[in-house]
Amino acid sequence: ISKRRSGSLHTFRSRWLLKSVSPQQFITVANAIDAAKQWDSDLVEAKYIKDLEDNLSIIRLRFGEHSKPLFRNREFIVYERRETMEDGTLVVAVASLPKEIAAGLHPKQNNSIRGLLLQSGWVVEKLEDDSCMVTYVVQLDPAGWVPKCFVNRLNTKLVMIIENLRKLAQACPTNKDT
Repeated sequence: ISKRRSGSLHTFRSRWLLKSVSPQQFITVANAIDAAKQWDSDLVEAKYIKDLEDNLSIIRLRFGEHSKPLFRNREFIVYERRETMEDGTLVVAVASLPKEIAAGLHPKQNNSIRGLLLQSGWVVEKLEDDSCMVTYVVQLDPAGWVPKCFVNRLNTKLVMIIENLRKLAQACPTNKDT
């Protein structure tokens, strides 16, 4: 895990070697929006708002009052783009929509703060023996006041998210024909 400061925000990057987990297993689990609560315990609701193309969707992520302070009563309206490169590398990019567009698609709830996910996503590289290298990047502005120590705890959360995804992906059946 590494952290880089850019202005008042931090960009976190986590890179993991997942043995005996194919890129397809990992992405199947990571993209299963209905199961997202299994790998992110702070998430209260993840809901597709609109599919724009086969590989481009708009999603609402909502975190509740029982979430950790960095995410408490926050919501994010994001787009998610999924691409497979020629070499088989899978890329999933996620970022918040501009505030005006997000407000038009889904009005802000009274009891929540709309944060900005500036950049986030996965790069999943295929390795030999059905293993993969996963890089996860996130830069967010939670909006509202949050103590710096809570923002800095995001790196621990990153470790847990990828570890939870690894466990779920290993339990996911493989399909060698795809």
